[in-house]
Amino acid sequence: MSKTTERVNFGSKLGVVLATAGSAVGLGNVWRFPYMAGENGGAVFIIIYLMCVLILGIPCMVSEFIIGRHGAANTARAYNRMAEGSAWKYVGFLGVITGFLITGYYAVVSGWCLQYVCGAAVGGLNGDAEYVQKYFADFSSHPVKPIITTVAFLVITHFVIVRGVRNGIEKVSKMMMPVLFILLLIIVVASCLLPGAADGIKFLFKPDFSKVDSGVFLGALGQSFYSLSIAMGCICTYASYYSRHTNLLNSALQISLVDCMVAILAGLMIFPAAFSVGISPDSGAKLVFITLPNVFQQAFASMPALGYAISVLFYLLLAVAALTSLISLHEVSTAFLQEEMKVSRAVAAIIVTVSCSVIGAFCSLSLGAWDGLSLFGMSLFDLFDFVTGQIFLPIGGLLTCIFMGWVVSKDTIRDEFTNWGTARGTFFGVYFFCVRYVCPVCILLIFLHQFDII
Repeated sequence: MSKTTERVNFGSKLGVVLATAGSAVGLGNVWRFPYMAGENGGAVFIIIYLMCVLILGIPCMVSEFIIGRHGAANTARAYNRMAEGSAWKYVGFLGVITGFLITGYYAVVSGWCLQYVCGAAVGGLNGDAEYVQKYFADFSSHPVKPIITTVAFLVITHFVIVRGVRNGIEKVSKMMMPVLFILLLIIVVASCLLPGAADGIKFLFKPDFSKVDSGVFLGALGQSFYSLSIAMGCICTYASYYSRHTNLLNSALQISLVDCMVAILAGLMIFPAAFSVGISPDSGAKLVFITLPNVFQQAFASMPALGYAISVLFYLLLAVAALTSLISLHEVSTAFLQEEMKVSRAVAAIIVTVSCSVIGAFCSLSLGAWDGLSLFGMSLFDLFDFVTGQIFLPIGGLLTCIFMGWVVSKDTIRDEFTNWGTARGTFFGVYFFCVRYVCPVCILLIFLHQFDII
């Protein structure tokens, strides 16, 4: 166990939960979850999503916890230590590559959030629906402005990373996660008090089971995977900083609970306001950047000062959520370079920040100024999103489950699960059954469905 004790650990149980929850909580909860729920029937989608988190998400998260803590190293090296000398080490490399590529294009979307904070603060988002749509199109396709916000967001992330695990990641997570919840609750209360908000609340909490079909099930499975940051290397990397006393199952349950609460609160924040002004709940991915500015303006037309404040707070919330996730994604690559290249954390972080700034710049340019930057009929931005989200993540998750269920010694897994016999192992059998049989089948279904094979 010397590898574990020599490595820097999070300083407290609260730090473990908030830092790892910050990794999972991001735009997947505040941006993607509401529009996925809107497109898939609201309440019935939420029920199926919660089931997927319990059956799929938690076992996968615990598996990455076990690999990360046992390996006590970056994601690539941690997989190798679980099965020394075997080809399974390349699953860890896949996680690092996935996290690195996501960092590059995710920073672009994070930069949009930063721009919208500034735009909302100076009143630049005030206008009709056509104006707001043009605002987004003009900014996202501009040759310079989105690159500036992308790099700015990466620089902010960089300064957190270089301060280390306890003084950087843990300390910032302890500050930002409470801020995120406070902002969420303020906007939820304001949204739920609007005239007609009851219809939005009903949409979220009164299930219509006639809307259940295979697409809803597979959409919920995919969202649980995306929302919990499975197979991005983040969870495994953070778990490498866990002490041997951290209860892995309890941590997974607490983090999943926080993650689901944020997602549902995001729905309560958006749909009551949308319903109050007659906006369709299935507005899709454009909901946050194109539809919502107009929603806030209409919903609070009689109280423009309140509408202004809610708009600024909402996009500040988006920026905070984006930052918590980007920190964890950046850490995946930083930890890898620091340990494999044997350089300082500062040097590793600089390499990641500069490299991802370049990737982000090209991804941003592919959306407008250099729209010739495309492959297979997709812009570079869309290609990165497709390859990582629809190929690398499900393949990485599937291989991790097979690795843990069929390759790694069951005794090794049980030792980590029970903290070497000091924690209760009541649910070990359930966990092992899920990771061996249920999770691989579910992930395979997600993967095949995305290519219309099933």
